[in-house]
Amino acid sequence: MQSQARGGTRWKRFAVVMVPSVAATAAIGVGLAQGALAASFAVSGQEFKVKAGYLEGYGFAQYGGVDMGYAEIKEGDKVVPRPVAISSFKNAEIHDMCQSVVTPDVPVFGKITLKLTAGKSDPVVAKNLYLDVTELDANAKFTNIDIGVAAKDTAKPGSGWGPAVKDKNINQNGFAQQAEKAELTNVEQKAWATTAGSFELKGLSLRLLRGDGPKVECY
Repeated sequence: MQSQARGGTRWKRFAVVMVPSVAATAAIGVGLAQGALAASFAVSGQEFKVKAGYLEGYGFAQYGGVDMGYAEIKEGDKVVPRPVAISSFKNAEIHDMCQSVVTPDVPVFGKITLKLTAGKSDPVVAKNLYLDVTELDANAKFTNIDIGVAAKDTAKPGSGWGPAVKDKNINQNGFAQQAEKAELTNVEQKAWATTAGSFELKGLSLRLLRGDGPKVECY
């Protein structure tokens, strides 16, 4: 999986490039992933918002990392590091999911929000899910949790915890936590990227809306 999305303010780029890229990265977004799949792409210059009513994940691990991405949405090739909290799940189901991202300065239209929803009746299903997040508000419940484990030990064979940490930007001996199961309710978060081995969205709805703010975006 590889992407070089830079974002863009031209309407053709917004319509042709950004829409499919957002649909492909839509997930709950507790943020990606300099984990097993990352490091293969630079993140865009735009954070996105994700809201979910309920997430149930098995094989959970969380640790600190760095995403390399473009400095801004406007034209330019400057790449900067961004600290992120990486959450990974071997398997996850997400109910009542919403993702939104705002593109500013679209000619004629001004700000355009791309809003994606799924999982209202049947949950969104993901495997080997990595999420790179900068902000997270939720209610959380963990089953069989270990706090303070080294990042490199979160995926030992037979442990049942999260997918392996395989990125050079991760401090392998750094602080991490893991749990057999994680449940999050009333989730609101901002993220730079999301990746998954597989990602199934039932009841997918995608809309382009003028403006921004809580009445237009997910929150």
